[in-house]
Amino acid sequence: MNCAECKELLVAYVEGLLNEVEKRSVAEHLKDCASCQAEVNELTNLRDRLVNNGRTVAQSDLEDVVLNRIVREQNIRLKTAGKAHAALKLRRIIMKSSITRMAAAAVIIIAVLIGIHQFGGGTVTFADVIEPILNAKTVILDMLVGDEETSPLMHEIVVGSRIRRTLSNIPNVIQIIDLESAKMLALDAEEKTAAYVNIEGPLQERTQNYVESLRKIIIELQDISDVEKLDEQKIDGRKAIGFVATGPNEEVKIWADPKTALPIRVELRVGQFFAILKNFKFDVPIEDSLISMDVPPGYTLQETKFDLSGSTEQDFIEGLGVWAKVLDGRFPEALSTENTMKQVPLLTEKIAQLNLTDDEATQMTMKFVRGMLFLQLLETQGTGHYAGAGVKLGDADKAIFWYKPKDLPNYRIIYGDLSVKDVAPEDLPK
Repeated sequence: MNCAECKELLVAYVEGLLNEVEKRSVAEHLKDCASCQAEVNELTNLRDRLVNNGRTVAQSDLEDVVLNRIVREQNIRLKTAGKAHAALKLRRIIMKSSITRMAAAAVIIIAVLIGIHQFGGGTVTFADVIEPILNAKTVILDMLVGDEETSPLMHEIVVGSRIRRTLSNIPNVIQIIDLESAKMLALDAEEKTAAYVNIEGPLQERTQNYVESLRKIIIELQDISDVEKLDEQKIDGRKAIGFVATGPNEEVKIWADPKTALPIRVELRVGQFFAILKNFKFDVPIEDSLISMDVPPGYTLQETKFDLSGSTEQDFIEGLGVWAKVLDGRFPEALSTENTMKQVPLLTEKIAQLNLTDDEATQMTMKFVRGMLFLQLLETQGTGHYAGAGVKLGDADKAIFWYKPKDLPNYRIIYGDLSVKDVAPEDLPK
């Protein structure tokens, strides 16, 4: 028996769950292996501490969540390390253990972290790389949607259900989003004004922070995707190893430091939506004031109520009308979340030039935003196609956008006069 085979059985050995043949094999190996002996001692000491501290842990649904995460984590680690056939049956060990289930769960987590690093001479695994993404309590990152060279940089501070978000092309605007209460506090640092925005309804479900969205996608892909390891490359001027996991409508590519296993860069594709996340900082202390939903001292709260709780096809059509209005009667050259983020300063400038009342400007802005939220949903589903470049508002014979509603046979086509028709797939524009 070698060290790798022994380490797969150490938790079961400590818990007395091996058959006699396995028990003797492990015992024989331990006689001459100081490394495995030290690991057994650590596991035994940890188990004893957990027994003393864990007996009073109440049974709860949380236990099943933890156990499922452990099983999935161990499966990924063993698979990445070329040990998918491992004989260790985690749930059997947990359920039959003489210590409490939660204590056993903690033992196995530690055992995994100790043992798997030994496989392959300490090679960083996919499970090592995703661990801080999945488990960090606070995350700071930068994000780019679409083209890295031209897209504005989004900076995010994420703490639980709260997000503090700024954009490089509108640096005076700060968004603080509370996903739990479905509210956003929008701050204008230049004008010292504040406004609350309602994001209840479907938007609340979709406005998950990008870290949480990434976590959900990774967890889903763990169960359905073979993770491919990529050759070492220079990423953002640093040596990095990469992993890619691909699903039916999404792909996650993660580059990480080969020594620390900390993520350097994540490339996330969902349908037609593509984003780059980088400059990560995990578990950094965050001041409460940075993510507070209270209006800061010195700011004036606007009375206008902003409501982004709905986004429909009609919102999208009205949003297209706003595009045409601010672009002198023409539709944009490109239509995407990436393009929208780039054009926000232009949109703001153009609306200001229309000499509207505050209420009129607010309504126009809300039409635009709700319309782009509908577009973003279509992007993640991969069903939208834009063909409006160069088309003038009012061109009734020019199809500018079409998409296929979920679970319906026909497509919806929007024309240059903003009329809509149902069209069979075979009759779509070429």
